[in-house]
Amino acid sequence: MIYVVTAFLWVSTCLYLILGGADFGAGIVELFSEKKYKNQTKKIMYNSIGPIWEANHMWLIIAIVILFVGFPKMYADVSNYLHIPLVIMLLGIIARGTSFTFRNYDAVNDKWHNLYDVIFTYSSVVTPLFLGIISGSIVSGSIDNQATSFQDAYIFSWLSWFNVSVGLFTVVICSFLASVYSIQSVNNQEDKTKLRKRAKIYTTLIFVAGGIVFAVSVWKNIPLLEWITKQIYGYIAVSLATISIIALIYSLNKKKDQLTKVYAGLIVVMILFAVSYSHFPNLILFKDGTKLSLLKDFGAESTINMLAWALLLGSVFILPFLFYLIYSFNQRQKI
Repeated sequence: MIYVVTAFLWVSTCLYLILGGADFGAGIVELFSEKKYKNQTKKIMYNSIGPIWEANHMWLIIAIVILFVGFPKMYADVSNYLHIPLVIMLLGIIARGTSFTFRNYDAVNDKWHNLYDVIFTYSSVVTPLFLGIISGSIVSGSIDNQATSFQDAYIFSWLSWFNVSVGLFTVVICSFLASVYSIQSVNNQEDKTKLRKRAKIYTTLIFVAGGIVFAVSVWKNIPLLEWITKQIYGYIAVSLATISIIALIYSLNKKKDQLTKVYAGLIVVMILFAVSYSHFPNLILFKDGTKLSLLKDFGAESTINMLAWALLLGSVFILPFLFYLIYSFNQRQKI
């Protein structure tokens, strides 16, 4: 049953990065949109994420519940050493959600809407930035579980050049997903053309941001390249990601928007797999070389069994309705 729980943890993390990432990316795309096109971008992004934006956070909730119930030691260590970036990320989620609601349902269009726009767009950057920083901290061995000072334990366990570069890469990934997924939410050909151009720009930025991550990993002696090339699976994942990027650009040029979405999702999945498979079953790597394993450092076996059954039965009841929500949302009128 531990493999069932682990699979749900990985899938929920992956889906949150893809669906929640596109959600965050909507605010980032809006923030960096041309001034004369900003209002139209705002309408497009709202129409793109619409009522489903709140449902995307269920994947984060599932991952947190799995860690809390099934892996209490991991949950405690992450919550302890990374409590500062976690609080910032959660505050970003709250600020983003409330501002999104207020600016779209406040009947009085006054100066407060400008404040809602600022909070929504900037929290859309801050949240994935710190999500990436947390992810980088977990796998880079920067968490110092032997620290004797506040700074070493709770600041420098996450504040490093490598972790920040991973955070910036996450921001670019979210922007890329939003620009791709929003294409199908519009009928206007001029808007579609602008969104396709923007998608190509963010695709290029993936290479730039990824290159920065690799450069910093070399600078800070973090064996990122070794992780990816440790086994043939890494080469396969990188090859599939590269092929998907080429196919995505081709589908953008040929205006095959549905295929573009598939390729975008596959790119993100392959990137996540390439940098995580070599650590399995280890989830958290500490500075002193110790590790926490998904297959060793879990809770009571009876708890894992009950958690696995709860996840399996819950998915039977929840997923069909979620897919129906997505289907219904895609049937509504485009702008």
